[in-house]
Amino acid sequence: MEGTLLLEKNAVENLLPQKFPFVMVDKMYSYTETSLVSGLKIQNDNIFSDNNTFLEAGLIEHMAQSVALHTGYQFFLKNEEAPTGYIGSIKEIAIKKLPQVNDTIQSTVTILQEFAGITLVDIVTTLNNEEIANGQMKTVLAK
Repeated sequence: MEGTLLLEKNAVENLLPQKFPFVMVDKMYSYTETSLVSGLKIQNDNIFSDNNTFLEAGLIEHMAQSVALHTGYQFFLKNEEAPTGYIGSIKEIAIKKLPQVNDTIQSTVTILQEFAGITLVDIVTTLNNEEIANGQMKTVLAK
């Protein structure tokens, strides 16, 4: 996926409700109605970095914000303002490896179901094409 970059840092940040220093996505590589590939280069000033390691909470937040980016971009394409979303539930997150500062992680979000503002997604996070985390989340849009 490296090379094909749909949106960079500033454009991505405009589509997320989170603001610095809480932004955990800085790239969008691809987008379809049912999927998205996002990325994050982990900087040493990241609030979820500790001793050069990106912590579990950061990975989970990166996964959640990747879903938020999908929603934000969906509304952006319709020329509408995106509503705020929340993590409704997290199911079976498996973290196999923690990335380090200066690593770039990628997450592939696959929309499994969408109904009445509730979205069920599957997320796989990779580092150098090696799967380091995966899980499922339900996100809910605020009315």
